[in-house]
Amino acid sequence: MAIRKIMCACGSGLGSSLIVRMNAEEILNKLGHSEIEVDHTTISDINPNAADLFVVGGDLKDFVSDIPDEKKIILNNILDKNELEEKLAERLK
Repeated sequence: MAIRKIMCACGSGLGSSLIVRMNAEEILNKLGHSEIEVDHTTISDINPNAADLFVVGGDLKDFVSDIPDEKKIILNNILDKNELEEKLAERLK
């Protein structure tokens, strides 16, 4: 599956999803995938067709249970850039 767009989501769509978005953009640039668009939103506004990959914190995994596993990354710690990089790199193989 080609990933063209990643959507990061949190409860309010403002705080943690924005941080994850900025971290994801930095990591994607580092990995040579700057062409991938990254956006953020509130968990209640997630549309399964709005992105190729969704990134959420573990506390919100129940809200994305209808999205197939191959289209989502569940983070144990949303502030852990190493975890995000590892999981993004795995999906981009």
